Amino acid sequence: MLLLLLLDRNTTKGNLSFRRSFQQLQDRLEPVVVGVIYICGWSAILFVIAIFVFVFKESLPAITGIGTEIAAGEIEVEQLDLVEFTTSPRWIPESSKKPAFGILALIVGTLSVTFFSILLAVPLGLGAAVYVSEFAGNKTREILKILIELLAAIPSVVWGFIGIVIMNPLITNLSGEAVGLNILNAGIVLALMSVPIIVSVSEDALRAVPDSFREAGLAMGANRWEMIYKVLFPAAKNGLLAAVLLGIGRGIGETMAVLMCTGHSVNMPTSLFDPVRTLTATIAAELGEAVRGDLHYHTLFLIGVVLFAFAFIINLTADLVVKGVRDQSNV
Repeated sequence: MLLLLLLDRNTTKGNLSFRRSFQQLQDRLEPVVVGVIYICGWSAILFVIAIFVFVFKESLPAITGIGTEIAAGEIEVEQLDLVEFTTSPRWIPESSKKPAFGILALIVGTLSVTFFSILLAVPLGLGAAVYVSEFAGNKTREILKILIELLAAIPSVVWGFIGIVIMNPLITNLSGEAVGLNILNAGIVLALMSVPIIVSVSEDALRAVPDSFREAGLAMGANRWEMIYKVLFPAAKNGLLAAVLLGIGRGIGETMAVLMCTGHSVNMPTSLFDPVRTLTATIAAELGEAVRGDLHYHTLFLIGVVLFAFAFIINLTADLVVKGVRDQSNV
């Protein structure tokens, strides 16, 4: 008995000593861990700022003027006309006589493809998210979530092949158009690329709604569909809005698929069957061929600044809308 008491006493002392040592180690490491967390948090902001500074720095010569020495020993200054840049639909940078750097047609092409794809992707994505969240069984839900994640992992160039090989002849046969590479083709492909993101975020938002909301709606006499659009959708509106905005961001930022499926023609579209060119596709197609340091080269970086502005506007709008929705919910 005495031996057991001595062993228990020694074990207790050992445990206390170990706990004291572990606490001291934890106190020493805590500032280091906190510092690493701060660095990780601020690094994302710093990287975004660094990228913007780099792109803006490369685009600045197009705004301020580029000096080029000519045969007579004089300096010829090339400067971008910002009014023409933002309002002209003419993009002819390779012209030796009078190059034109208007991006209005590129902006219209980008917005037309993006918003047509969102018109298709949002109903499909929300419908799929509702089915996965509220109607599918456990086994079916897990299979569908895996398939949706695999769909999101398909490279954009493969989607471009699908647009060229499958959608192109299908559109020409059904519409009678000479070429099927247009807004319709790119919008459908881009919608299929955006659906997995919308489904994933929307399904998480719907699943985050407490079951008590569902039970309360059903107890009040609502059927399954009334409970979904009168209870679940208002409760999950922040997450659903985030899903839609992520889809818009994916559409504006996509490059390879729209480069292959839009027809890549500088054009002010009047119908879904018109070929267009987007901002991202223009940068991807021409940056490798542009002479480093000339006006064309720096103008392509200025287009990158325009894309940054679009992303900033979308994010700012999302923050304001979500904040407004949250304020209304708290009233």
